Amino acid sequence: MLATRMSLLTGLALGVALAQKPALRPPDVRYEPSPPEVVRAMLRLAEVTSRDVVYDLGCGDGRIVIMAAKEFGARGVGIDIDPQRIAESEANARQAGVERRVTFRNEDLFEADIGEATVVTLYLWPWVNLKLRPKLLKELKPGTRVVSHSHDMGDWKPERQIEVNGHTIYLWRIPERRAVP
Repeated sequence: MLATRMSLLTGLALGVALAQKPALRPPDVRYEPSPPEVVRAMLRLAEVTSRDVVYDLGCGDGRIVIMAAKEFGARGVGIDIDPQRIAESEANARQAGVERRVTFRNEDLFEADIGEATVVTLYLWPWVNLKLRPKLLKELKPGTRVVSHSHDMGDWKPERQIEVNGHTIYLWRIPERRAVP
């Protein structure tokens, strides 16, 4: 009985949230979640610890930052342009018991402030990764890890690349900035 009431309340809250906030613009990619084993491998490849702040750009249902908080003790920030996905992510974080360690922001990933991140995760299309690359290099601190599921960053060679159940995962580190003479 209590579970039914909680489900109804969660559904009602989700409906109210969706009715109040329209999407900022159409999403760049269609929502397609990463399988749990791929998410875990992404976080392991980035060597996520409790000292990290994991940003997931295009967070969908929040699974990456939720797993980062629950299994690795990290803090997490999910950014998505779709308010429905943000509401779903927040509900999933509450259900997982990590709502105090993660936040979700309804923002355009190209305009979001990502400077706090120590790890950034991506599951976007190749052209979106390429368009995002200058922002990552400019705004992230040297040493920040960037992990992408399935898509590379053009001529930016990954530090590591692994395969998990037919899915390619790439890892880069933001390089030191060179002084311009």
